[in-house]
Amino acid sequence: MDVFSRLDAFQFDVLREVGNIGSGHAVTALSQLLQRRVNMRVPQVKLVPFDEVADAVGGAEAVVAAVFQRVEGDVPGSLYFLMDLVTARQLLETLLGAVPSPEGFSDLERSALQEIGNILSGSYLSSLADLTGLTFQPSIPALAIDMAGALLSVGLHELGRFGDVALVIDTVFAEGETVLDSHFILIPEPEAIDRLFRALGVPLP
Repeated sequence: MDVFSRLDAFQFDVLREVGNIGSGHAVTALSQLLQRRVNMRVPQVKLVPFDEVADAVGGAEAVVAAVFQRVEGDVPGSLYFLMDLVTARQLLETLLGAVPSPEGFSDLERSALQEIGNILSGSYLSSLADLTGLTFQPSIPALAIDMAGALLSVGLHELGRFGDVALVIDTVFAEGETVLDSHFILIPEPEAIDRLFRALGVPLP
């Protein structure tokens, strides 16, 4: 039986709180990066079967910018940070002060998107480390821009041998009148989930 299927309501509430704290750290980092006030709506936390992850982030054919990192340490696994291209261009316009070309992203813009994903993912993992006392060591981030289904399929297929569910945290940032949609997808290995919950004081059944 997959470890996620054994979560009860209280344990899922713990996951939701982890999402709240991690997203709160991320919004602080984004505010500092953009040097503007950024607000956050309450994040939505979902446990999603691997074959439905692309649908959960806008559909398999939706073109997104994705930053991927492998996580080592006490809780090994993989972490994706995804944003649609509208959000990506809005962030770049605010950060760089110029409207990105609709034809594609320059090397500078791609580097900026990669760093945005790296900073936000790092903030999320840092909050988990502070909360649990565990170590999370992310790899160098990799950026890709493609259809969500194509970007997720390779990593999810490879990790499918560990289970069949991913933790998806939908976070909506608001900067002025601009709404920025993003998604964190955390895929811990099974033994890492047990370790994470023990550190939170909520052992799995």
